[in-house]
Amino acid sequence: WPSIFSGLEVILNRMTLSHRDPGEAPSHYNMLVSLGIENDAILSIEDLEAELVYSPGTMTYIAGRV
Repeated sequence: WPSIFSGLEVILNRMTLSHRDPGEAPSHYNMLVSLGIENDAILSIEDLEAELVYSPGTMTYIAGRV
C-alpha cells in the first residue's frame, strides 16, 4: 500500500537488542507504536538512561540518529 514512511518493521512479542540509526537525518523522526494487550513492555533509551512504561496504545516519536 502507499505510505509516506520509508520503512516499516513489525516486532511481535520480542525483546530486541540495542539499535541505532546513525544514517538518519537529525530532522527525521522514528515512530514507535505499542499495540495489543501486553502490560509489561518497557521502552529503554540508553542514551537518556531512561526506562519508560510502554503500554498498549502508546505512540512515541524519537528524533533521528538515536
